[in-house]
Amino acid sequence: MKLTWRDYEDIALALLERYPDREPLSVRFTDLHRWVTELPDFEDDPQKSNEGILEAIQMAWHEEYEDM
Repeated sequence: MKLTWRDYEDIALALLERYPDREPLSVRFTDLHRWVTELPDFEDDPQKSNEGILEAIQMAWHEEYEDM
């Protein structure tokens, strides 16, 4: 499955799998942006992200992290 910036939940799950011990709210947006674009299934334009998108991904990741 190919990921785009709007696939918040799928990106969150991929980040949780890749960084299981990382508390999502401690991650800076610059690092989050890089980590998302480095996911193997990510195929969107890196320039199409913004603070709102990164925040939505971070919050989805945080919810998944809390449910662990």
